[in-house]
Amino acid sequence: MSTITFSNAAVITAGPATRLRLTARGRRVVLAVAAVPLAVGIALAALSGGSAMASGQQVATASFETVTVMPGDTLWAIAESVAPTADPREVIGEITRLNLLQGGALQIGQELAIPAQFSE
Repeated sequence: MSTITFSNAAVITAGPATRLRLTARGRRVVLAVAAVPLAVGIALAALSGGSAMASGQQVATASFETVTVMPGDTLWAIAESVAPTADPREVIGEITRLNLLQGGALQIGQELAIPAQFSE
């Protein structure tokens, strides 16, 4: 019979794992490298955003007639008073879209902008 013997001399153990250590100077370098793209992005946004104002073109502004909501007012009543010849459902839809109303809820004292096609 033959015998097999294992010895511990054949096993090689790895040394302790080294950790990455950054000095204060290394931290500043990493921070500077990370900040460069951010600074470039801000500079490009500032340069391209200012060109619209410097172009000299005039922007058309819209003026709206407004109605102040009184106690007891509904969208239906406002629509009928603003455009008596138009279908109130269409007027309500336009007022709702223009004022970004959710569910048609009105608050007393709220000012509603009236679409230009219904204002006189």
